[in-house]
This record gives sequence, C-alpha cells and structure tokens, in this order.
Amino acid sequence: MAQAVNVNFKLDSDVKKAMESACADMGLSMTAAFTIFAKKVGRERRIPFEITADPFYQESNLRYLESVMKDIKLGKAHFSEHDLIEGE
Repeated sequence: MAQAVNVNFKLDSDVKKAMESACADMGLSMTAAFTIFAKKVGRERRIPFEITADPFYQESNLRYLESVMKDIKLGKAHFSEHDLIEGE
C-alpha cells in the first residue's frame, strides 16, 4: 500500500453530522467513505454520480419570480386557494 497522507478540508457541521450518521449506518468511517470516493474518481476519471443544478435557480425561473415580485409590489398579484392546499 502507498504511504497514507492527510487531506484536510472544511464541511458544514450539519453536512458532517449527516455523513457520519449515514457512514455509521453502513459500517463505514468517513475516512473509508472518502477513500472509496477518491479511488472511484481516480479510476473512472469522473464524479461517480450525477451532479445537476437546482432548477429553482435557473435563469428562466428567477426571471419569473422577479416578475411575480414586481406584480406583488404593484398590487397586481392575485392569490387563491387550489386543490393542493388543505382547507381547515
């Protein structure tokens, strides 16, 4: 086995806790999980899962939301209940 080296990086504490919990459920340490990830990336030369942008932040959706906010500020927006909202 090649010489082991330390790799340091920062994670959001909630992300770290969630990963530690998931790894523990699988019987893995975070080190083992990151090692598996690193080996797969090195072998396949790609991220081993699909990475996509959140559609909420697409330019077309942001323009739509800006137009809705403009209508709200101008008092032109009309709100009504629909079938997806449970009545009281």
